[in-house]
Amino acid sequence: MHGGKSKEQTRILVVEDEAHLAIGIRYNLEAEGFDVTVVEDGRSALEVVEKSPRQIDLVILDLMLPGMSGYAVCETIRANGEDMPILILSARTLSEDRKRGFDVGADQYMMKPFDLDEFISRVKNLLAARNRREQSRSREEPEAMRQYEFSNVKIDFDSFQVSIGDKTVRLTQLEAKLLRYFCQNEGRIIPRNELLTEVWEMSPNIITRAPDQFILRLRKLFERDPSNPQHFITIRDAGYQFLASGTPEGEQSAEAEETLPEEPSTD
Repeated sequence: MHGGKSKEQTRILVVEDEAHLAIGIRYNLEAEGFDVTVVEDGRSALEVVEKSPRQIDLVILDLMLPGMSGYAVCETIRANGEDMPILILSARTLSEDRKRGFDVGADQYMMKPFDLDEFISRVKNLLAARNRREQSRSREEPEAMRQYEFSNVKIDFDSFQVSIGDKTVRLTQLEAKLLRYFCQNEGRIIPRNELLTEVWEMSPNIITRAPDQFILRLRKLFERDPSNPQHFITIRDAGYQFLASGTPEGEQSAEAEETLPEEPSTD
C-alpha cells in the first residue's frame, strides 16, 4: 500500500501484520507529510529494502510477524550494510526483548500500546539524526578509491565489476565497500570492531556475524583455496589483514580459521 510522495520525498516502510494498527500508523504518518509503504511480513519488507534501499529513510518494525521475526528482519538489514534508522514497535515488554532488539541493530524500541505524539516525535528525531549524519558524511568523506589491482584481479569500484583472470563477476554494494576498505588499508591489521564502524556504520558493541560472513564471501571469490587464504587473512585475537601480494611462501596464512562461524542457511 502506498501513500502520496511528500515534497521532501521522505519514505517510511511500516512492517506490521495487524491491519487496523498498520492503517492507523499509515494515516498518521501521511498526515505529517511522509510517504508510507506498508507490508505485512518480514520477507516482503526485505524485498522492498533490497529493491530500493536508498529510497527508504526509516523502517518501523513489529517483532511478531508471520514467517520471519522482526529480529531477523532487522539483523538482515544491518548485515546487508543498510543504515537507515529502525524503530521497533512491539507488545513485548521484557528487558531481554529490548536488549535483543538493540543487539540486532534497532535504533529505538517502543512498546505497544504507545502514545501517538511520542511516536511521531521519535520518528521525526530519527529522521533528523539521519539527515545530520548524511550531511556530515558528505562533508568529511575523502575521494574514494575507484580502481585497484592485485594478483590476477582487477576491480572497478564504480561499476562493482571485478575481473578474476578471464572471469568477470559483479559485487554487491556492501562487498565492494568492504573490499575497498581492505584495499585502502593494505597490509594493516584491521580490528573487527573497526570494520563494524567504518564499513557497516554500526556501533562496535553490536553482536553480529556480518563481517565474518562477508570475509568468507571475499575468500570464495578471490582465493585459489578459500580454506587456506593468502590475501584475506585472519589474525588471531587482533582482526583481519589484506595482503595484495599474498602471504610469504611457507608462512601459515590464517592462524584462527577455526574461529570463523559457518555461513548461515539462506532457507
